[in-house]
Amino acid sequence: MIGRLRGVLVLKQPPQLMVEVNGVGYELEAPLSTFYELPQTGDEVILHTHLHVREDAHVLFAFASPDERALFRSLIRVSGVGAKMALAILSGMSAEAFHRCVMDNDITTLTRLPGIGRKTAERLIIEMRDKVTAQIQAQGALGGSGVSPASGPTDPTGDAVAALVSLGYKPQEASRLVSKVEGESDSSEEMIRRALKATLKN
Repeated sequence: MIGRLRGVLVLKQPPQLMVEVNGVGYELEAPLSTFYELPQTGDEVILHTHLHVREDAHVLFAFASPDERALFRSLIRVSGVGAKMALAILSGMSAEAFHRCVMDNDITTLTRLPGIGRKTAERLIIEMRDKVTAQIQAQGALGGSGVSPASGPTDPTGDAVAALVSLGYKPQEASRLVSKVEGESDSSEEMIRRALKATLKN
């Protein structure tokens, strides 16, 4: 799995771009939100990537931040939402704006995006609510700045909660489990281990 690319931006033609890494040119597709953050061609760029495997092709998608990539990965797991629609959503609004739509049940705004009708908007809100809640809580634990953990000092508690949610725990349950072991360790890995161990005892 290719998770990140660091190289020279040689082509910028939405929705396609190309990054040369050690003499190899990687063709990628990206949402407009990522294009807004790109430097000039010829400059170095760092992109977070997702390899999407289809029957007829392997497509590498690029994102300016881990949060954008995380939202893309969540969106393509929603029934009826493919990679093209996920890119359209990210191109039409920021991750934060999408989170607000989900939490506010804002169907009207979602249906303004290309290719999204009322039924799809309703499905997005229903299936994404728990995931959005978990991401908001994780960002809150990290200071609520919207800066990804990789961009600055991490918060072990937020990382531990996010990890438990990714394992399938509800956000509220993950927060409760971590809060019980929070004072016992300074590392997120140890918090996760202790929280999981505690669940097995109950």
